[in-house]
Amino acid sequence: MKKEEIYERLNNVFRDVFDDDSITVCETTTSNDIEDWDSLEHINLIVAVEQEFGIKFNMKEVTTMKNVGEMVDIIISRV
Repeated sequence: MKKEEIYERLNNVFRDVFDDDSITVCETTTSNDIEDWDSLEHINLIVAVEQEFGIKFNMKEVTTMKNVGEMVDIIISRV
């Protein structure tokens, strides 16, 4: 799976979770870039990403991810 395809699918997940069709994520996107991205929405986002890609993040990955680029790297390593 190519990074472009992953970002395209992540954009759809982020738009759905945050109910905002204007969201476009990139490698450097963090919770500071999306207004409603708080700790509760982070959990919802992780679950939605796991469902979209058929993977499971471990707790260390969830707590140490610094940006969407790191999330993409983990997804690539699992699919």
